[in-house]
Amino acid sequence: MNKKTLNLIKEKLLKEKARLAKELGQFASESKKVKHDYDADFPDMGDKEDENALEVAAYGDRLTLERTLEKKLQDVVSALEKIEKGQYGVCKYCGQEIDEKRLLARPESGACVSCKAELQSRPKIV
Repeated sequence: MNKKTLNLIKEKLLKEKARLAKELGQFASESKKVKHDYDADFPDMGDKEDENALEVAAYGDRLTLERTLEKKLQDVVSALEKIEKGQYGVCKYCGQEIDEKRLLARPESGACVSCKAELQSRPKIV
């Protein structure tokens, strides 16, 4: 991958990292012990029974959103670390280079299209 493309991808990743951190900061607090780890804030809507039920429902929604955004943030941070180490763009499963088009479309990708498709086709173990 040429340096210009790598710089473009790095810029995209940095913007995405900032966006995700900002979005998480709207309803969660970042852990003081673990970087890029967030804890959803419990909303306070009042003391009435129906308000308590709303708080629990809102907190459940926040937890789900927190996990989704936090996972994406971790992928972005991992990709940025790989760029710094000169290891970016290599599939973590087969060790082959990830297609540049895939990386431009989804810069945080850690797997090539073939490996990702194979992983998604496997039955999930619960």
